[in-house]
Parts: sequence; C-alpha cells; structure tokens
Amino acid sequence: MSNRVVDWNYFGEHGPDKWHCLCEEFEQAADYKWQSPIALSEAENCEKMAAEGLTFDYVQENFIEQSFNHTFHFLPPNDRSKLFFNQKSYHLTDIHFHLPSEHVLEKKQFPLEFHFVHMDKFGHNLVVAVLFNIATDENPESGKELVYFTWKKGQHSLSFDPQIFLPAQKSYYYYTGSLTTPPTRGPVEWIVFDTVQLLKKTFVDQLKIHVTPNNNRPLQRLNGRKIYHN
Repeated sequence: MSNRVVDWNYFGEHGPDKWHCLCEEFEQAADYKWQSPIALSEAENCEKMAAEGLTFDYVQENFIEQSFNHTFHFLPPNDRSKLFFNQKSYHLTDIHFHLPSEHVLEKKQFPLEFHFVHMDKFGHNLVVAVLFNIATDENPESGKELVYFTWKKGQHSLSFDPQIFLPAQKSYYYYTGSLTTPPTRGPVEWIVFDTVQLLKKTFVDQLKIHVTPNNNRPLQRLNGRKIYHN
C-alpha cells in the first residue's frame, strides 16, 4: 500500500466514477461488490429482521474538530462512547457530514446526513447514518423532532453527548456495504435510521462553510444483497 496522498474529489477527473482509477488501493477497494450508499425502501427488496439489541452507550466528552476528506469531522478523544449490536461492542471513532444525504429513503434525498463511524476490537466498521431536514421559518416544526445544537467553527474542542443527534424512535434499515469515501472498502455494516429529524439552520450554515458542496457519493447498485428493516 502506498503512503502517497491521492487527490480525489466529488467532480471532474478525480470524481466518484474515476476513484477506482486513481491508485491500486482504490481499485482493489472498488472490487468489493456491495458498495454504499444505496436507496432504501421498506416496500422494495427489504426483509423484516428480528430485534438485534441495538444499544447506545455514548457519553459527553470533548470532541476535536477537523476538516479533511472534503467534510467536517468531530473526533472523540478516546474510546468511551460505544454502541452494542448483535452481541458485539463497537467504539465511536468519528462523526462527519454529507450535504446532501448519501442514502435515499423511500425515493427521497435529504439535505444532510450524519455518519457515526464505529470500530470493533478486530478493526471492523459499523456506521450509523442519521438523516436531517433543516428547520427554517418556512419549515414548520410541529410533529417533528428538532435537535438543538450550538457550534461555531474555531472552538477546536467541543463538549457534547453524541446521543443528542439520535432519534427517539430507533427503527432502522440494516445492510452490508462499504465506506462511501476512498478507499471504498468493505464489508462495512450499516444502520440507517428511518426517522428524519430537524436540525437548526444555523448549524447547517456553519457546516456548509467547511464542507465541499455536494459531497455525496452517487447511489450504488444492490447487486443482489439483502436489506433488512427493524
């Protein structure tokens, strides 16, 4: 594996349809047939799954803010925030953002998608995706979950409990896919919540300053994989 930095982007000659051509590592990762993101629908190509005991054990801590790979990241200082799924433990390694959403839910794309990236003790990834609409004066908040979060770029360290971004209703889609940025290796377990929440416009405006516009990988083919809904 080369240590050189590979220039990739979301448009032009280094865009998603060319990622596999940029280096050998990216090419090998793209050979994995179950790529992400995908379109999700409860009525299409979806099976019911038994409850797998998804439990979050997130804690308040001082996250470090960084910009890289065309998005903005909140990085936890240690392995204290965890989730438990299918009798396995995963610790939170990264929170980052895609504008607009990468996953499409019931044929609809949303303005923002959070990715909570986790890893188990063997180095296997599980990513939790949370979808958001933006609360504005024209967007009534009645009957929807509104997340209040205040942040301004430049604080370097920000104390919060990641659980504030999770929906109260934790029904979700589950499937096996890949990372959505190069190298797009797999397998990666995906949990995509089907509750779409509202986020304050001021927070999204801050993100837009530091996130590459349209940093969403195009939808990928299902290639025969099973999608589950809990």
